[in-house]
Amino acid sequence: METWFATVLLFGSLLLLLLLGLPLAFTFGGVAIVFTFLLWGPQSLSLIPLTAYEDVTNYILLAVPLFVFMANILEHSGIAENLYEMMYRWMGRLSGGLAIGTVVICAIFAAMAGISGVATITMGLIALPSMLHRGYSKQMAVGCISAGGTLGILIPPSVIMILYAFLTEESVGKLFIAGILPGVLITVLFVGYIGIRCLLNPELGPPIPERSSWRQRISSLRAVILPAGLISAVLGAIYTGICTPTEASAVGAFGSLVCAAVHGRLNWKVFTQSLERTLLLTGMVMWILIGATCFTQLYTALGAPELLNQLMGGLRLSKWVILSLMMLVFFVLGMFMDPAGIIMICTPVFLPLVRSFGFDTVWFGILFTICMEMGYITPPFGFNLFYMKAIVPKEISMVDIYRSIIPFVCLEIVGLIIVILFPELALWLPSKMIR
Repeated sequence: METWFATVLLFGSLLLLLLLGLPLAFTFGGVAIVFTFLLWGPQSLSLIPLTAYEDVTNYILLAVPLFVFMANILEHSGIAENLYEMMYRWMGRLSGGLAIGTVVICAIFAAMAGISGVATITMGLIALPSMLHRGYSKQMAVGCISAGGTLGILIPPSVIMILYAFLTEESVGKLFIAGILPGVLITVLFVGYIGIRCLLNPELGPPIPERSSWRQRISSLRAVILPAGLISAVLGAIYTGICTPTEASAVGAFGSLVCAAVHGRLNWKVFTQSLERTLLLTGMVMWILIGATCFTQLYTALGAPELLNQLMGGLRLSKWVILSLMMLVFFVLGMFMDPAGIIMICTPVFLPLVRSFGFDTVWFGILFTICMEMGYITPPFGFNLFYMKAIVPKEISMVDIYRSIIPFVCLEIVGLIIVILFPELALWLPSKMIR
């Protein structure tokens, strides 16, 4: 079968099944099984279980359930409430101070959890009522939480980065460390925008009238101790080479239990609920991974990399134009699909080109992750937008939520451009890692 014709059939089948509402894992896996059978006969189907076994027993992927469990425990740990209290004491009297503090807390949670939804839901329940009660614009309040929650997939640890590393055979540790400075950059862009906008128009984020004594402020700083310890334990162990990322995930999972216990939030109900949610989310990720890997291997065997190289070579476009087109594809797909599915579809197609152009695959992974951040808050199917809809008051409509994220998506695009122009933002820290 000609590769171009196979491409049309494979992706046409994928699109049709997705439009019919079939789950992503079964879409990938079903297409892979059917076409493998049709092309190479029933004996070739023995490759499917072999591929599945190889995937789910990969050492790198052990980090996924551990980081997911860590995030679920932290959601119940009480850390977010204490951090918000601290930000309220220190920044409440600034214009937009509560919104700025919310973004900073989301960044801290990102450095502990690695999942977007945890910070979004937790801060939506804690910070949103507080901001709305104190006269904050509903779009500013909703927007800062929705956007701040996306930092969880860029600032390490990140489940998305683990999947990218698995498929590209890149170092998880390098990817984690590479995400730190870009994550800080986008956090600063968010904070700067909120501060300037609320300074020019205080009605968007009025300063709170209550005063906090210096004793209350200093006492509230205790809220930083546990998060700082957990972040240092996980990222410090990876950066210094003491632990592999998989081993560090175990340290983080244990540390999250300690945090919950210190705050008196660790009980049997929280523990079992966290285990159940971890099982469900990990199972979903693994099934998507199995189906997509089978699809990827089929498409690669049909000659996809060679076809793409021929097409791009015939277009005679600059490598930077092609990179921009890749980012555009990520952005558009992010509006409709889960990041895990986008990785599976695009990696076998784009990675040979990335390497042939001489681009660093760690740097490209950070660019991909930033695009996925945007995907979490871009209509119509951005996950964080639906998380917010589930917890906002009834008077806040879906249109309000969509409007609230427009400036933050623009800031993400600015951050993406900066990292493209200055690759050292992503590559400097990994180059200093202790091997």
